[in-house]
Amino acid sequence: MQKNVTIIGAGLVGSLLSIYLSKQGYKVSIYERRADMRKLSMSAGRSINLALSDRGIKALEEVGVMDEIRKIAIPMHGRQLHHIDGTEGYQAYGKEGQFINSVSRGGLNQTLMNLAEAHEVAIFFNERCDSIDWKKNEIHFTNTENNTSHTIKQDLIFGSDGAFAASRLTHQLQHDRFQYEQYYIDFGYKELTIPAGNDTSFLMEKNALHIWPRGNYMLIALPNTDGSFTCTLFFPFEGETSFQSLTTPALVRDFFNKTFADASALMPDLEKEFFNNATASLVTVKCFPWIRDDKFSLIGDAAHAIVPFFGQGMNCGFEDCAVLNSLINKHHHNWDTILKEFQTLRKPDADAIATLALNNFIEMRDKVADPVFLLQKKIEAHFSAKHPDKWTPAYSLVTFSPDVRYSVALNRGNLQQIIMNDIMQMENIEELWNSDVVETAMLEKIKALI
Repeated sequence: MQKNVTIIGAGLVGSLLSIYLSKQGYKVSIYERRADMRKLSMSAGRSINLALSDRGIKALEEVGVMDEIRKIAIPMHGRQLHHIDGTEGYQAYGKEGQFINSVSRGGLNQTLMNLAEAHEVAIFFNERCDSIDWKKNEIHFTNTENNTSHTIKQDLIFGSDGAFAASRLTHQLQHDRFQYEQYYIDFGYKELTIPAGNDTSFLMEKNALHIWPRGNYMLIALPNTDGSFTCTLFFPFEGETSFQSLTTPALVRDFFNKTFADASALMPDLEKEFFNNATASLVTVKCFPWIRDDKFSLIGDAAHAIVPFFGQGMNCGFEDCAVLNSLINKHHHNWDTILKEFQTLRKPDADAIATLALNNFIEMRDKVADPVFLLQKKIEAHFSAKHPDKWTPAYSLVTFSPDVRYSVALNRGNLQQIIMNDIMQMENIEELWNSDVVETAMLEKIKALI
């Protein structure tokens, strides 16, 4: 007998998961705490445009919805760097033809909800999860529109309600050995906008992720289909240069004119947005266990929230869905086995991408403007082109290698960095970077370490 499934949370992962499960023959219902975003005017300030890459694309293609998503995605082939002296630089993300995609979180979520309903998934809105009775497998909800409570009984439950998941909390409080860790970095983010030109033209390079790296903080901008750019300022909460210190519109504009001059010139509503849009925090969440017997599992951010600096939060969550689906097929709907193996496979990968995401913050805000770092990347790209079977840059392992687990990418990236630390110490490396001497040294080190 096929199980009835309840998914708590109609976000990106919950919506995609519902499509997978519906295609597997399950009757699926989603309960979402918020109102239906498709019926509301979307407010700015908390979205962060998303970078859809190969892992997420693979999952979307598996359920046959990627063609719809491409309609709202813009390819970004590399990073466009905006230096403080007004000059610009460009770094391709991978080999020719490799790119990531800018997508609006709201637009993507609405599209996935529409596709879920087209697959006969029922979505209920304004439904707050209050608690779960694990012995009876009952979920208690309150409808926030009419303040009425009700209970549903389901065979299988997934908690996909985000970094601050109610499903995780009720799971945690009733589990005597639940391990939980959350870590906030000392930086927040604020969403800002570069509007489209008069004819809905793009005022900067359309097919790039723009970065203004400034050492201890940065501004980024991703393109939207209407010609605008969604900008995100990643900035310290406190200190001499921080959200705390920019207290007036004049101070904000003066700071942007000095620090992000070319962006500031394109942001007519900067002061208004800076004070109207929320300043949000950035958290990493790790927990264990994710599952309860054959009845429940956390998935996506509810299981493993990460910071956005590798652009992998959504992609990781989508990969969760794909891995789970492969296990359904492998174990012929034996959910006790499916959920145990799902947790065993995904927990180390979730921990690995959390580490990679934190590390990439330093790269994006600081190292991308460092000549030594840029030389290292040039050496790696040159060597990888000659020896693709022996070296794949760490960024490409994560972003363009969907068959490589995150945990493998982290370990291999760490070993490659050990090699590059030695290579960068070679005498006259600036002149020898593409020489046979460097190539031979790298091959010897690979043989010894990898």
